[in-house]
Amino acid sequence: MRDPSADDVPCSITGDQMSIAQRLYALIFAAVAGLVGISCVGLYQLQSVYTAANYANANTIPSFRLIDGAYAEVSDLRAKFWQYLVLRDPAQRNEVAARMVVLQSKASEAFAAFERDFISDDKDRQLLQASLANLAAYDAMRLKAIALASADKNEEARDLALANQGLYTSVQQGFDAHLAYNATLGKKGADDAASLMSHATWQLILIATLVSLATAVAGLLLVRKLSQSFTQAIRIAQTVAAGDLTSEIDIRSKDEIGQLLTALKAMNDSLTDIVGQVRAGTETVATASGQIASGNHDLSSRTEEQAASLEETASSMEELTSTVRQNADNARQANSLAASASDIASRGSSVVAQVVETMNSINDSSKKIADIISVIDGIAFQTNILALNAAVEAARAGEQGRGFAVVASEVRSLAQRSAGAAKEIKALINDSAEKVDAGSRLAGEAGSTMDEVVSSARHVTDIMSEIMAASQEQTVGIEQINQAIIQMDSVTQQNSALVEEASAAAESLQDQAAMLAVVVGHFKFAGGAAMAVQSSHVAIRQAMSRPAAPARRIAKPVAVKKITSGKPGKVPAGDTNAGWEEF
Repeated sequence: MRDPSADDVPCSITGDQMSIAQRLYALIFAAVAGLVGISCVGLYQLQSVYTAANYANANTIPSFRLIDGAYAEVSDLRAKFWQYLVLRDPAQRNEVAARMVVLQSKASEAFAAFERDFISDDKDRQLLQASLANLAAYDAMRLKAIALASADKNEEARDLALANQGLYTSVQQGFDAHLAYNATLGKKGADDAASLMSHATWQLILIATLVSLATAVAGLLLVRKLSQSFTQAIRIAQTVAAGDLTSEIDIRSKDEIGQLLTALKAMNDSLTDIVGQVRAGTETVATASGQIASGNHDLSSRTEEQAASLEETASSMEELTSTVRQNADNARQANSLAASASDIASRGSSVVAQVVETMNSINDSSKKIADIISVIDGIAFQTNILALNAAVEAARAGEQGRGFAVVASEVRSLAQRSAGAAKEIKALINDSAEKVDAGSRLAGEAGSTMDEVVSSARHVTDIMSEIMAASQEQTVGIEQINQAIIQMDSVTQQNSALVEEASAAAESLQDQAAMLAVVVGHFKFAGGAAMAVQSSHVAIRQAMSRPAAPARRIAKPVAVKKITSGKPGKVPAGDTNAGWEEF
């Protein structure tokens, strides 16, 4: 039965067009991207903290070392300056003066290195410039005092140095201010490092929290989506399994769940078509079984009528057999007469062929005679010309050639008569040749006519032979038909028994149709209504309430296509299906 909880199941899956694999890949990629982002931010902040914390080591301490070194050189330079003023020995003064040059050079190098590598900002540069200015003023005073001392003006030099003690104080204060400012810069770097460390820590915590929350939310949403999709797919499958084919599956995604729903929809539609076809087939079977039952009654009465008709047909076939036999005898006599006529026509054709051959020989002889006459005519013509030439020569000879002229005249006369006779004979020969040609043509036509007569006689002979053979075959066929009619009478009696078995088979078919209708009624089609049992099923129930007629022992039916003689065999009473299939 159908699960009530499966009613009104939403059969649609909504979502984007991403597949489940693509969503999982996207989630993994987002998590990896978040970790990479956290790592990048952490590295950047660590670099910033390191830069700030390392400021004292990279700038402040070297600055202290250079400034303090320069201050020490300047202090030594001041001490050497007073020593120079006190000394009176020129050699010692020169040694002290050389030492002051070295100290001043070292101080200048220290200031130059600081200005080149360790200036932090503009204020640091201003403090350095102020210290250099104070030191320059002090050096100017120092060099002036040294010049006075070198000129043996020791008192004036000492007075000048004492009077300008404030210059060195300014130098000392400038150095102290510069050192204090660099100390402040070092402390600021440490404070910045601590601040950056704190800021980086909170920033990393915030980013890690956001990435974790985003990944967790995306994962939970994906799991929820997959769970809902699989739950809906399971409910749809359970609905179909319960026999409810009314579900409308709306597919809105192309992921694996959408493909599963597509397959379920195809299965649902296929089952709907199959069940519909089975229901239609059940109704058709029910109707057909009723028609078979009624047709069996009609078949029984018609079988009796057929038996009576077969008896009348048997007597008619006996009369037809005697008539066909008489026709066969007549055809045999006509065939012998046609054969005699064909022989006579063949002999006439041979005689005509001989006549045609003789006429052709006469025609050839006539042509040869005509050729001989033509030769004689040519000889007479040449003789006439020769006689004419002889007469001309005799006339030229005068009296001596007169006798020869007479002979030539006679020869010419004979040649002319011979030519005339040859022309008459040639005309007669030509006339005879034309008549011989005409006779040859007539003889040829007569020969062709005789050939046609012979061919027609042979054709008539062949036709009569075919008629005779057909008559013999008809005789044999009619005898077989007579035997078949006798066997058909036996088969008709067997059909009567088979009709009763067909009735029992029709009732069994009705029972099967009723059971099939009950099975198909388990399914529901679109519209929500269960498949109603049609009016034809009422007849099925009525047929089921009637007991089936017992099958009796009947003779084995004879196949119509192969006619055999002898008594039909028996089949067991229980083998009713075999009899029905044979019928």
